Formats: sequence, structure tokens, C-alpha cells
Amino acid sequence: MTQNQGGRLPILRLGGLTAAALVIHGYHLGVEDAEIYIPTAKKLLNPGLYGYADEFFLSHGHLSLFGPILAWTSRLTHVPIDWSIFGWYLVSLFAILAGCWTLLSACFQSDRARWTGMLVVTAVLAMPATNTGLLLVDPYMTGRSFSTPLTVFTLAFLLERKYVRASVTMLATAFFHPQMVAYLLFVALLLWTMDRSKSRVRERVPVMASVVGLLPTGFDLTPATGPYREALYSRDYFFLYNWTWYHWLGMLAPLAILGWIWKANLRGTKPALARLSFAMLPFGLLSIAAGAVLASSPSFDMFARLQPLRTFHIITLVLVLLLGGLIGEYLAKGRPWVPVALALPLAAGMFYVARETYPNSPQIELPASTSSNAWINTLLWVRNNTPQNAVFAVDSRYFMDREADVHGFRATSERSALADYFKDGGVVSLFPGLAQEWKQMSNATYGLNHFQVDDFRRLRSEYPAVSWTLIHGAAPAGMECPYQQRGYAVCQMP
Repeated sequence: MTQNQGGRLPILRLGGLTAAALVIHGYHLGVEDAEIYIPTAKKLLNPGLYGYADEFFLSHGHLSLFGPILAWTSRLTHVPIDWSIFGWYLVSLFAILAGCWTLLSACFQSDRARWTGMLVVTAVLAMPATNTGLLLVDPYMTGRSFSTPLTVFTLAFLLERKYVRASVTMLATAFFHPQMVAYLLFVALLLWTMDRSKSRVRERVPVMASVVGLLPTGFDLTPATGPYREALYSRDYFFLYNWTWYHWLGMLAPLAILGWIWKANLRGTKPALARLSFAMLPFGLLSIAAGAVLASSPSFDMFARLQPLRTFHIITLVLVLLLGGLIGEYLAKGRPWVPVALALPLAAGMFYVARETYPNSPQIELPASTSSNAWINTLLWVRNNTPQNAVFAVDSRYFMDREADVHGFRATSERSALADYFKDGGVVSLFPGLAQEWKQMSNATYGLNHFQVDDFRRLRSEYPAVSWTLIHGAAPAGMECPYQQRGYAVCQMP
């Protein structure tokens, strides 16, 4: 790693920022995309879990080391998997902050600039990256929890022309998130080309052909149809023509600011800052051009899942770091109170956003046998009181219930379920072969919370493997429901 002026990575201070980030942004098990990633790890640890419809998360799982790392950790340490996941979340949080310090050290000369940048990025760590559907850092565990720190370290190594180290971290990124490494590889080529144009670099750049082998196949110039089209077009951020003016502002303003940083003669900075700022410009502009082409005709529907605009995840993170460093360099000189005065209101605002996003859940959801959230408490009862091979039917739109706080069913309950409309629909947008199955399952359970006994009998005849159901609301007459608490009922199928 890049070291500070004292020769050491400031581990204690970074540990303090890690604790602050945890308090500000929180931690939640199995929310959002974690509903896709976490079951993979749990099934690897216990193959008896998720015996039905596991293709909706294994389609992602087999492309990443995320599941094996978490499962191996739990197996080797004999720590329950939920605690293993939380432990890795803390490690990933520390790693992203260490990566940010490394990048700031490559761009700024003074500790004043570096620490201002660190305070700013810690305060806004979970902010959205324009209209990409991504946060800079998720308050939950997914493959991005590993790939994002590795990406930041790779950028720092590239700026320092340590190409062997950069190749190692880039390859590691590919093993955790193949989609994200494709964008990182493009930045690496830009930076390397810039260096080659100025001087002949003797250090060879290792060929990373293995990354190419990780890219998806099966694309063709045909419009999406049927259920796949429904799943694809439900992700409106895939298509530029759905972006509003403020989304465009959030995309173009960072490029304009980075262009200014590149051209300005800024004090207290290293040449790496201008190189990084410039590299982000063609990176962003070409991704916008690619996004415009893919949105120009239905013939490109099968390519929309490449999501070229996800490059703005990296661009936004770089902008936050560089702006924070420049504020420290120019405004904090002789004013040590400026970084804190800047970071505190940002942190308070992000804490408020976190509470509004998960209003029914604790800010930091430590693993436990019960929860103050009624939905989570029901899922924990399911985990502890139903057979391991149970298959559940849940309303396919449950993810939008406010009480659920976007906690996924599978990740917490550790039980199989028919496909839901939203999260499994996201999987389908990337893996078209699952579209027909997804549509049939999500249609079969649509409105399940209002089903009567005859409706459950019809569902059971259509899906004989389904043995249990979870209902948000009163249990229908004539069904055996051993759990009925706080507005939820868990019933055996008739």
C-alpha cells in the first residue's frame, strides 16, 4: 500500500473512521442486492438450504468469490454465518477507507488535504452515484463490498505506475465482480496510454486476458420480448432516455468539475491528480456515448444489461475524494476546524437518509434471534421453526412493503421461495433465460396477502413443492398458522 509521510498506513485513525462510517450509514443483513448474494454463501456453507428455485441467486453466485469467501470463513472459524458476514462488512468498510487514503496520498502532498478528503468521503460513503442504481458503498454485503476497495487500490497503483500490483488487484476485482472490472480495465488502459505517450515506461504491463474470459456471452441484435422485456425495461436507469434533467446534471457536472481540476494549476497537488482527472473525462464521455447508442434502438436491448453508465460509480467516488482534498488544501490551511465543520453536516444528512431508508429497523442490525422489525422477526421465526427443505410462497411484491425495509426473504429466513417480482426481476434483466420462470412464479403469488383457502389450493396444485406461505395480514380461515404476530402470519399450505 501507499504510505503516508510517516511511513505507515494510519491504521488507528482509519479504524476510527470505520467506526464512524458504521454509525452514520448503518449495517443491514440481506437488504437490496444482498438478497441475491447472501443466499449463495449460506448455501455453500449448508448445501441442504435453498433446494428450490436457487437459480435466481446462483446465476450471480457462480461468477464471484463472494459466496465461497464468506462460507469458508464461517466454516474455518466456526462463527455463525451472519456474524461472519458482519465481520467481513467491517473489513470491507476499513478496506475502502484505506483505499481512499492510498488514492489521496497519490494525489495530494499535505496531510491536511488528505484528511479533509477522508472526513468528507466517510461522511457521504453511502451516497448515490448519480442515476446508476448504485451507492458509493453499500450498507450491506455484496460482491461490490470487495470489488470497490480493490478498484480504488488499483487506481492508486496505476497512478504510481506500480503496474504489477495494479494487475493483481484488478484480477482480484474480476473474481469478485466481473462486470465492474471491465470498466476498471478501461481506466487502466487510459492511464497507461497517457504514460506511454509522455515517456517510455520500462515496467511491463502484464496481459490480463483472463478478464476477457469473464465477460458475458450470448448477445445478439434482437429486441427483448415477452417477460424478459418486462424485466429489462423495469430497470429504467439502463436507458438514457429515461433520465431526467437532474440525472443528466448529476452525470455531466462531475465531468465538468474534473475537467477544471485537470486544467487548473492547483497548489499542493501531485501530477497524479491531473492524470486521474483527465482519465475520467474520456471514461465518462465514452460511457455516455455507449449508453446513448444502446438506448437508440430496441435492436440493442440484449446489450443494455452491460450498463456502460455504471462507470459513474467510479467517477463519482473519484470526484468526492478530489474535491474533499482540494477543500482541505485551500480552505483548511490555518483553519483546522474547517474539515470537521464540513463533514459534520454531511454526516448528519446521511444519517437522516439512512434512517428514512430503513425506518423500521435498527441502524446497525447485529445478528440476533429476534428483531424490533416485525418482518425480520417473522423471517427469524421461519428460520428457527420450519423444516430446512420448506418452500415458501410470499407475495411477489413484498419488497415494496414499507414494513419490510427492503429486507429479502431468502437471505434472512434461509428458506426457498417462489420468485419475487423486484429483486429476482433484477436477476432476470441480466440473465434472460430465467425470464419465463420468473414471470410465471411472480404472477402466481401476486396479491397473495389477500388469497383465500381456495386460492392457496390452486397455488399448491400449480407448484406442489410449495409447503408454507407467509402472509402480511390476517390468516385466512381454514388454514393452520402456527405464527400470527404483529400483522404477519406463517401458515402451512392447505
